[in-house]
Amino acid sequence: MTATHTEPTTPALAQRSTLHLCTAGSVDDGKSTFVGRLLHDTKSVLADQLSAVERTSRERGHDGLDLSLLVDGLRAEREQGITIDVAYRYFSTARRTFILADTPGHVQYTRNTVTGVSTSEVVVLLVDARHGVVTQTRRHLTVAALLGIQHVVLAVNKIDLVDYSQEVFEKIAREFTELAASQGVEDVHVIPISALRGDNVVEPSKHTSWYTGPTVLHLLETIDMTADEQNNPFRFPVQYVIREHGSDYRGYAGRITSGTIAVGDEVAVDEFHTTTVTHIDTTDGPVHSTSADESVVLRLADDIDLARGALITGGARPAPRREFTARLVGLAEKPLCPGAKVKLRYGTSLVRARVSAIESVLDIDTGTEHEAETVELNDVATVTVQLAQELPVEPYARAGRIGSFLLIDAADGNTLAAGLVQ
Repeated sequence: MTATHTEPTTPALAQRSTLHLCTAGSVDDGKSTFVGRLLHDTKSVLADQLSAVERTSRERGHDGLDLSLLVDGLRAEREQGITIDVAYRYFSTARRTFILADTPGHVQYTRNTVTGVSTSEVVVLLVDARHGVVTQTRRHLTVAALLGIQHVVLAVNKIDLVDYSQEVFEKIAREFTELAASQGVEDVHVIPISALRGDNVVEPSKHTSWYTGPTVLHLLETIDMTADEQNNPFRFPVQYVIREHGSDYRGYAGRITSGTIAVGDEVAVDEFHTTTVTHIDTTDGPVHSTSADESVVLRLADDIDLARGALITGGARPAPRREFTARLVGLAEKPLCPGAKVKLRYGTSLVRARVSAIESVLDIDTGTEHEAETVELNDVATVTVQLAQELPVEPYARAGRIGSFLLIDAADGNTLAAGLVQ
């Protein structure tokens, strides 16, 4: 058995859009097998990878292929049969390319789940059809809602183990849809699947004639993200200023974190000055327009003194602030205490800061807030942050493109927490 990945051969294929997605769910709900099924059935697995999985499957005594091994790449995970880290995988179809994060299901790895969800546009939650919506399902849905995800797919896995029961599926679908609505998630899809057998993952299942919706892959290929992208303002943190000796060339290099830009567009470089984009340079040459996630060099009509950390924006510019409220996710064993002096990384800016107050910590299981003296590992807390100098921070928007930051230990450089500006 072999599988190959074919690169685009036409301009149409080369221009496919990219979708960032994440899988989450409770332990043993079949996340890794589900992702393995996606990779295998879209022919995104190299022959040597497949051979290694076949060998490991035989060593474990499996009758067939253990598709979860395509994702559980760490040796510790292969030995224990669990996922302990975020595993990123890339695959594509004729319609779209995908960057997928498979997150761990254990409660103690909530921070890893937050990391995976924060980079995603769509979250696929898996539940075991025998158990339905459980505490971890609620926890992961809460994280998705907290991070502004509006597109959630519930894959009711192992539907074959309940004899493909329509009644069981509809009961789970009703409960989850109501739960998502209470969290403010607007676009919800529920699909009955068997990752092990392949039902409704890539190919429609002949066992669920009562289900008339799309397969998971078809939904991911066709889900419309255009409105989300168009609503995002243009944000371009300057990473490096390029000057060429002996010429008047001045370019501002960086990665577009949000929105779109075109030659001729007006942009703001600070509170008082606006200018026009005259050129957009890329590694493949000049382009007329580009959008989020692209690394480019912008050239402007006016000779303006900008440095690393400057923010070029389109539309209304966020006002500089010295203090703001934020949601923090604890990422380190070392607790974060009120008054702690840290460094704050926002875009390409790095400034001194301190956590002046811890307002509350969220109980993800119940959705209630309670008082706390510290922010511990995996905690989700509301805090007040004070900055040593003004920064144009703004409220967090979907997929971590704007309004997200890191708090770094000033003493040893370790990352203490990830934050979302409120």
